[in-house]
Amino acid sequence: MTIAALHKLFLQHPLACTDTRNISGPCMFFALKGENFNGNKFANDALRKGAAYAVVDDPKYAVNNQTILVPDVLKALQQLALFHRENSKAKILALTGSNGKTTTKELIHTVLATKYRTIATSGNFNNHIGVPLTLLRIENDTEIAVVEMGANHQQEIAFLCTLAMPDYGYITNFGKAHLEGFGGVKGVIKGKSELYDHLIENEKEVFFNADDPIQRQKLNSYIRKYGYSQTDSKYYLIKFRGAYPHVQIEVENTHIQTQLIGSYNFGNCAAAIMIGKYFNVPLPKIKNALERYVQLNNRSQFITKNGVNIVLDAYNANPTSMRAALENFRDLKGSPKIAFLGDMFELGPSSKKEHQDIANLAASFGLDEIFLIGKHFGEIETTDKQFEDFQALSEYLREKPIEKGTLLIKGSRGMALERILDIL
Repeated sequence: MTIAALHKLFLQHPLACTDTRNISGPCMFFALKGENFNGNKFANDALRKGAAYAVVDDPKYAVNNQTILVPDVLKALQQLALFHRENSKAKILALTGSNGKTTTKELIHTVLATKYRTIATSGNFNNHIGVPLTLLRIENDTEIAVVEMGANHQQEIAFLCTLAMPDYGYITNFGKAHLEGFGGVKGVIKGKSELYDHLIENEKEVFFNADDPIQRQKLNSYIRKYGYSQTDSKYYLIKFRGAYPHVQIEVENTHIQTQLIGSYNFGNCAAAIMIGKYFNVPLPKIKNALERYVQLNNRSQFITKNGVNIVLDAYNANPTSMRAALENFRDLKGSPKIAFLGDMFELGPSSKKEHQDIANLAASFGLDEIFLIGKHFGEIETTDKQFEDFQALSEYLREKPIEKGTLLIKGSRGMALERILDIL
């Protein structure tokens, strides 16, 4: 079956699904395979649950006219998404970066949705499967699709660009994330810059932070760019006015009081303001959108529980985001101040040094207590409390509960440090 023919069937039931647990009505089920699962085995189950079609790549599961046999299900999903994108009128705004991608994506979507019919990547569906699924959510009346792109190795962003063919793009920053896969910080810059490389090659519009010297140099000679700055009037001026603990911004003599904590969220907000301005969203609508946006999913949430103030930033962590979280925590009011720091993953040979540097930084801030959780933090030299895993921390906290103070909870997703809330 050709991709064009597959697309005609998809348009009859324009919903793509890769997990039978999420099927609630007619859709097109893609039987993807992985190291530990074979989606072909669930094709019949998908049809029983209401899927209109199941796309498989194993002939023994192509048992009726509702099963569509293709050479490779993943490639079929990607090619279908590209075909759907090519036949859509929607503009694609892609974004990537080491930190803040998902928050920035949500803020941009919130701002643009005040004026345009907009869709955005769900959660962090930002890889070689998630990007196609996002593209297949584009409808006839969709005007802008905000597509998040994640990567942990070279050429991954470049490939995602060939699927999404973005009209616009933005990179949040270049930080110490996925150092193992990218091969160091220079590799991170090279890999993330693949988005700008694609946009420049195809003469598309680039959004950027003009105060970031790396971005500024990369785009120095490129004309089709639109940037923001806190000080350079050649660009759209957006000024940071503090985070006490929530980020405050001034733009065009307008004060914006967000519900986002941490000075590191200023850049995420500024990107949304800049892009809203470019797309002619009225400033009052931008202000309203940012002021009503509330962070969820363990991302920089400010929570009060049983008299304890908690900065919950346990969705993910790398050395750059960990440093930013600690610097912000240092400046918050409250006593005693206690930090729970969990392991950072995918750092390769530099892991021990990066964990040591973060522990040293935390210790230099004069916090009342520092709890270091995980195998990697357990390998460093420190006088602070170390716990080999969450279970060890849990046992300690049940014996010595924390009854007051201001807490920072920060660690990689695999550490799941939000579980600390259940103990408090």
